[in-house]
Amino acid sequence: MLTSPRSIALLLSVSVLTGCAVGPKYRPPEIPLSARFLGQEGVERREVENKTDLQAWWAGFDEPALTRFVSLALAQNLDIAQAAARVVQSRASLRQADAALLPSGNLSAHGAKVYQSLESQLGQLLAATPDFDRTGSSYEANVGASWEIDMFGGVRRGREAVGAEYAAAEAGAIATRLAVAAQTADAYVTIRGLQARIAIARQQAQTRGQLLDLVKLQYEKGIAAELQVNQAEGSLAQVEAHIPVLEAGLDSAMNALDVLLGVQPGTYRADLSPAMPVPVAPGLTETVTPGEMIRRRPDLIVAERRLAAANARIGVAISEYYPKFSLGALLGSTTTIRSGNLFTRAANQALGVLGLRWRLFDFGRVDAQIAVARGQEAEALAAYRLAVLRAAEDVENAFSALIKRETQVEILTQGESSFARAREKSDAAYRGGVVSLIEVLDADSNLLQVRDAKAQAQTEAARAAIASFRALGGGWDARHAGGAAPATLDEQVHALRQSTR
Repeated sequence: MLTSPRSIALLLSVSVLTGCAVGPKYRPPEIPLSARFLGQEGVERREVENKTDLQAWWAGFDEPALTRFVSLALAQNLDIAQAAARVVQSRASLRQADAALLPSGNLSAHGAKVYQSLESQLGQLLAATPDFDRTGSSYEANVGASWEIDMFGGVRRGREAVGAEYAAAEAGAIATRLAVAAQTADAYVTIRGLQARIAIARQQAQTRGQLLDLVKLQYEKGIAAELQVNQAEGSLAQVEAHIPVLEAGLDSAMNALDVLLGVQPGTYRADLSPAMPVPVAPGLTETVTPGEMIRRRPDLIVAERRLAAANARIGVAISEYYPKFSLGALLGSTTTIRSGNLFTRAANQALGVLGLRWRLFDFGRVDAQIAVARGQEAEALAAYRLAVLRAAEDVENAFSALIKRETQVEILTQGESSFARAREKSDAAYRGGVVSLIEVLDADSNLLQVRDAKAQAQTEAARAAIASFRALGGGWDARHAGGAAPATLDEQVHALRQSTR
């Protein structure tokens, strides 16, 4: 707080000469990150047929239906529409902030006719005047202008804050697009996984039903005990009861996909009803480092731009320590009796004003406003740092899930091969009269169980890959003509604006 008049005068003189903007100059925070992700090596070692880049990763699944639904979601999704509307609002606020830096002008004019009452005090006074006319006219036209001289940069700091919020809105719109693309792909993969599991469950029910029929036949012939019949019935009921649960999950996933596409639930159910295999997740043509991830993830750009806005608002608050100067001017013409006198030399009028506003005895409140602004800036900084850590956590979790789930798929594939061979041997032994049909059906049941577990693992592996692409900020063109990720804040904002057009 400024307490010395001499200090105040000195600062005023320096500010007038330099035209500086008060408040701290913004510097993007430096966040120490490791050179590579913990799970990056494992992801890079993945042996997959297809490769894709981050810009349009969903095309790498080589699934036309998936690509189609993602494209529809990006065109029709209502969350994206809301985000686009917020960008429009923010752009309008930026135009208002730009206008505040420029002079404002206005044009005013009026004309009036008056019929004076003789019963009023004014009327009684005027009635005693010779040649008094109760009727009168008044005409006036003026052009005015005003301008707040931003001597200490408070208005410029305000414009800086609004500009940062605008960039945050643009980044938020892209973050919404990336989230919708990932959610759509995730819903599609979930649907295909549930369809595969439902088909396997129905096969299991069919196998258990055959087993029950056989046990009943043996029971009727006195070969099997009633306990075996009860066990077979319970086993069949357990499998059949699981099917409605899977079907309910499938209905929910289809409805969720329709909502992501911005349509009534059930609209695309016919298109999704034919079951298709779970798509295999592609590999990345190149992986990014933690630093590159931070530069391309729009949600982190949102957090960083909000930090910049909070920093600029400190300058807005500090500018209240200093006087505000404004210029005003008016040029016009006014006349009261005869309209013919308007715009004549006698009717012309002009006004020039130099305004001063200074909260000289209100520095306690200014101190409080600055403290609030600094607290908001500290909160925004902590939010940005937390966003960076959570982004890294998202990547690490997604990489770990992808590697572990694909390992699980490999193990279950081996188990499937073993159970398939066991089923073939059981069938051969049955045909040779060595074992009963019960052993064959039991081998069928084991094979179907491992296939169900494999379908779950394949689904979760594909979902983990989608989560990885999303966590890395994939889904938009964050590169400039040189082919490298934007390194500076200006390049990031330029890339964002190019993507929102």
